Order: sequence, then structure tokens, then C-alpha cells
Amino acid sequence: PSYLTSLTSLHPSNSIHTNTSPSSAHAAWSRITQIADIIHPKSTSRSSFLQECASGAFSSCLLAYRTFDSTSLTGPLDSQLLSALPPSLRFIIHVGAGYDAISIPAATARGIKVSNTPGAVDEATADCALFLLLGAMRNFNAGMTALRRGEWRGGTEEEVQTQKRGVRMPGLGRDPRGKTLGILGMGGIGKCLARKVAGAFGMRVRYLNRRRDEEGERELRDQGVEVEWVETMEELLGGSDVLSLNLPLNAETRHIISTKEFAMMKRGVVIINTARGAVMDEAALVEALESGQVHSVGLDVYENEPEIHPGLLANPNVMLVPHMGTWTVETETKMEEWAISNVRMAIEEGKLRSIVPEQRDMQ
Repeated sequence: PSYLTSLTSLHPSNSIHTNTSPSSAHAAWSRITQIADIIHPKSTSRSSFLQECASGAFSSCLLAYRTFDSTSLTGPLDSQLLSALPPSLRFIIHVGAGYDAISIPAATARGIKVSNTPGAVDEATADCALFLLLGAMRNFNAGMTALRRGEWRGGTEEEVQTQKRGVRMPGLGRDPRGKTLGILGMGGIGKCLARKVAGAFGMRVRYLNRRRDEEGERELRDQGVEVEWVETMEELLGGSDVLSLNLPLNAETRHIISTKEFAMMKRGVVIINTARGAVMDEAALVEALESGQVHSVGLDVYENEPEIHPGLLANPNVMLVPHMGTWTVETETKMEEWAISNVRMAIEEGKLRSIVPEQRDMQ
């Protein structure tokens, strides 16, 4: 028989959100239990997991089912952890679109194929980006935090009404209509966001990819999106009123936005990041905010989650969300069902529904 293991301390069936997910996700998992024996790790830390691997507890495992939260227990799936996995293991099934916590080169060297859940997160993540975009442009965060301090737009009601000296009102926001959104990484999420900002706000869209996506451009134009491809980072940054980061994190994209890139941007630019925190240099971002080069930001992800740079926490022009871009019943369910379909295909056909792009030639 085939075997399935989870790299988290959770029982795999409990990694499906039992209090929210529709029965379809549970039903999909139940069907897996009919074709696979399931081994549940007992480990709750990286060191204990390495010891459990060395004990031979997983010696017959064919694949590993991995959730995003497992990183907090075992750390990243790097060469050390991958080397500890049994020789029988051939697949890692990741529940999520971003897989930067898995060393794809190390997995490839071991002959282990890795899958993710592209497409399942596109709409929800783009919705989160849209929320952050509007909040950051309109300075809503400053007003909301003032209310929680018992103030009204920066002072008590009496101070505001009498325009008492020293009361700092939040700066006026800016309307998104007619502005240009620059998208760095026009994949599924970027395209969803382009459609939403064009339809809701009438924004123009320009984007930078390693390769031009002419078919994607035609589809967007057919849906009423004014979209333009640019060839250089200077063109993207210098011509965008708002910048949205929608690219994966890897060795090439880490800190792709830093001091040099901030200097290329329009003064007073707004930045949205729903990708991965480390694609942007947070220390350089804090400096750019303090200097006014960046007017405001909306962040769902952070460089060293769950830690957040103190300069971001202290700045009223920074809108913060604790990595909730996919935190909906519907999206979590889609991700789980997609991942489970990868499990079934791996067991029954020896291949993956959605192998990561770096390993396409292994399929």
C-alpha cells in the first residue's frame, strides 16, 4: 500500500479546518484514507522530527502532506530536513500557493517532486490587496487607530471641533480613480487584481514579468482593463502611483525592492505587498516612509513573520494585516481540496496535478 505522512504535529484530517470547512474537504480526505495508510508524526519540534526520521518511523512513506503552519514546528524544508526523509519518499504536497519554505533545488536533487495550490488563492489574495490599496491610499489606518485611542481623527471631539492647536489630523487621502497601478509579477493573483482595480476604480495597469504575457494582456483588455507591459524595473517604478508586489520569494527576488528601487519610484508612492515579506527590504522601507519617498503601505506579509519591524508598527501610514490574504472558509477549502487532489494523483498515477514550475521537466 501507499503511505501518507504529514510534516506537522497535527493529525492530517485536523489540518482541514473542522470548524469552518464544508463537508467536501472532509469527504475528499476520507477518500484518501481508503487508498493510503497514514502515519502521524509525534514530533513537535525540528530536533524531535529529525530524531523521529532517524528512528525509521517513516521508512515506507511515499509522500508528505505539508501545511504552511508546519514551518513554525519543523523550520524550513531545507537540505538538512530533506536529507533526513526516507528514501521511499517521492512527493511533497504543500497546502498553499507560496512554497518558499521548501528548498526546491534540494528536493530536486533527492528526486522528490513538490506540488502547490496555484489558482486556489488568486481571488482571495487579490481581494486582500484591493482592501490594502484603498486603505493605504485613503489614509484609513490613521483614522482607525485614532478612534481606538479615543480620539476623532487625531484629537478629542472638542479639540477637533475647536481646531485646537497641536491636533494633528490625518493627511488627506488620494482617490484611486485614474491612477496607475504597477504590478511586479503578473501571475494569477496579479491578473485578478488588475481586473478588480480597473472595474472598481478605473485604474490603469502596467506590469513587469520576466516574459511578456501577450495572451494574458488580450484577456485583460477583453475585460476592459487598460494594461501595458514594461521592460525594465525603472519603467515600472517610475511610472506607477501604486505598486503591488505579486511575485514569489526565491533567491533572485529576495529584497528585489530595496533602497535603490525606492529611489526609482515616484515620490509619495503607495506600496502593497501580499506576496512574501522578504521580497522587500523592510529596513529600507521604513527609511523610505520616514523620508516621504513612500507615502503609505498596505502589508499582509512580513520579512520575519510573526515579527514586524518596529518602524512599521509605529507609522500611522502603514496598514497592517497579519497574513490573512487567504483566510476565508472558501479559499482554505479550495486549497485543501486542491492539495488532496495532488495526493490522490501521486498515489494513483505517480504524478502531480500542479508540480511547481521549477520541476516541470520532472513530470
